Amino acid sequence: MATKPRKAPRKPPGRGSRLTPKQARFAQEYLIDMNGAQAAIRSGYSAKTAKEIAARLLTNVNVSSALEKARASLAARTEITQERVLKELARMGFSDVRSIFTPDGGLRSPTEMNDEEAAAIQSVKVITRRVPGNEKHVEQVHEIKMADKLGALTQIGRHLGMFTDKSEVDVKGAMNVNFAPDESNF
Repeated sequence: MATKPRKAPRKPPGRGSRLTPKQARFAQEYLIDMNGAQAAIRSGYSAKTAKEIAARLLTNVNVSSALEKARASLAARTEITQERVLKELARMGFSDVRSIFTPDGGLRSPTEMNDEEAAAIQSVKVITRRVPGNEKHVEQVHEIKMADKLGALTQIGRHLGMFTDKSEVDVKGAMNVNFAPDESNF
């Protein structure tokens, strides 16, 4: 009786393991839009199982290490760091509209504003028009759109862990829970 040759057992990847070409492509694609399923599809994986494959790849030690290195490299090249982003959010979130005006109520020139004041302004629209009833005179109207303070403060709060977007459920003793509606509460 002839025996079938045994396949060598698959060795788990070690520390020095490299990515397969598909894994490397997935890592590159993932960095584009941080969408795992789309990155898997663009990397040549099946669209039908893209979500599962993406979840598996994102927990793969080698892939997550490659993503971490790529993010660090990108941050170094662009000089965009968590600290810098948080600082910019703070500029917007803690801005005070009064600081961009002169004591007599006029809008200060952008060249006279400091970095915090300028960062708080999303846009300025200047409208020049003739004064009604006095066609020789012209007036300027400034429409100022300030940065989204609430959005900036929300992002800062999330970064600091002040808000949670998920519910925590205590499941101790869940086996004894009665799911039937209690009519005494109606």
